[in-house]
Amino acid sequence: MMIEMGRPGADGLGDVVRVLREWQDGAAPVQLHPGDVGWFWRFGAQRTAEAVRTWSRAGKVLAVGLLDGAELLRLGFAPEALRDESLARQVVEDVSAPERGVLPEGKVYVEAPIGALVQDLLSEDGWGSGEPWTLLRRDLRALVPDPGVRVEVIRPDQAHEWVAVLRASFDGSTFTDERWHAMAAGTPYGDAKCLVVRNEQGEAVAAVTVWSAGVGRPGLIEPMGVHRAHRGQGHGRAITVAAARALQESGSSSVDVCTPSSNAGAVATYRSAGLERLSERRDLYRDAS
Repeated sequence: MMIEMGRPGADGLGDVVRVLREWQDGAAPVQLHPGDVGWFWRFGAQRTAEAVRTWSRAGKVLAVGLLDGAELLRLGFAPEALRDESLARQVVEDVSAPERGVLPEGKVYVEAPIGALVQDLLSEDGWGSGEPWTLLRRDLRALVPDPGVRVEVIRPDQAHEWVAVLRASFDGSTFTDERWHAMAAGTPYGDAKCLVVRNEQGEAVAAVTVWSAGVGRPGLIEPMGVHRAHRGQGHGRAITVAAARALQESGSSSVDVCTPSSNAGAVATYRSAGLERLSERRDLYRDAS
C-alpha cells in the first residue's frame, strides 16, 4: 500500500499527540516526544499544525515530523516502522524535494531516531553528519530523593515568574507570558508541569517544564534553565532532580533529555542529577550546494 504524507490541521493535533505518546518506549531509541510538540505549541495551535507532517499507510500514522524552524525536521516513528523500507524511502523523497512542502531549498537538517532506516538512506544520498547531541536518561523505578530546595509548580497567575527565569537563562530568548499561556492551552500540557526552584530569599532562580507521555512511558525535560545571576550554586542539579521527582510521581518510567554535546556544562549538570549518558545522536544535513 502507498505511503501518504499529510498535514493534520489544528483539529488533528490531538491524534498526533496520541500516537506520539503510544510510541514512547524505554526499550526503544529516544525520539520525537509529545512534549516536543507541546513546547512548540507556545506559538499557538495553528502554527503548530502548520509545522507538523504525518506519513500514513491505510489510514494508520507511521511517522510524524515536526518542523522545528523552517530548516530542521524532527522525526518520530511507530516502533514497528523504524526500519520499514517503503516508509523510509517515501520520507526521504519528501524531505529531499522542496516542492513537496516539507523542507525548503538550501541547507536543511533532519533529526531521526538512532537506528532509523531514514538515517541510512539519507547518508547514501549524500547527506552529511552534523554536530553530536548527547541523550541522557534517568530510570525512575528507584525512588528519586527530595532535591533539598524549595520547589513550586507554577500556576497560570505565576507564569510571569517562570517566563522571567527562562528569559534570563538563554541569551536572546524572546519567550513571553503570552507564549506560556499558549503552551499551557495545548493538548500535551494536560500532562505537563512548569516548576521553579526558589532560593532562601524566595526568588525564582531555576525553571523547567516536564512532559509526561503517560504511565509507564518516558517523560521529557524541555526546557530547563538557570537564571544567569544565580549560576554555580547547584540550582541546575536541584531543578533537574525536582523534574525527575515530578515525572516519577506522574508515573513516568524514566526522564529523558537531549542537549548539544558541546554544552559540557549542561551535560555535567544532568549527570550530577543522576541522568546517564546514552548514545550520541547526530542530525543529518543537506548542504546548500
